[in-house]
Amino acid sequence: MQQESERRDPRDGPSLVDFMPERPAPEPFVARSGSPRPGDAGTLPGEDVLIEAMRTVYDPEIPVNIYDLGLVYDVALAENGDVAIEMTLTAPGCPVAGELPGWVADAVAAVDGVGEVEVALVWDPPWSPDRMSDDAKLALDF
Repeated sequence: MQQESERRDPRDGPSLVDFMPERPAPEPFVARSGSPRPGDAGTLPGEDVLIEAMRTVYDPEIPVNIYDLGLVYDVALAENGDVAIEMTLTAPGCPVAGELPGWVADAVAAVDGVGEVEVALVWDPPWSPDRMSDDAKLALDF
């Protein structure tokens, strides 16, 4: 079966697609955990400690943690101990899409020295297996 764009001659005039409104990108889903740090809370955790916390979170269908799967796009630690994380999923239809960001937020909020944690689920750029660590590729026979 040919695609519409392959069959359609532009001289035939506009198609229904030409009249469809452009859809805005979906807003990211955000999960939050933790609480503000007291002013005298001591030193901030290092990025390696935050990564180890994220490595405790697994997608129930994949035997590799979310960090090594390459689902975490960005981690930012503020001077007050708050943490902002951008992550994605292997597929938009993931059955735990509404829960996984909360699991990540809870795991990172449990780290000593962390204040409030916000995890935003984003879809751009799309995830691909190229983002996986070498260990994850070995574990999944890639």
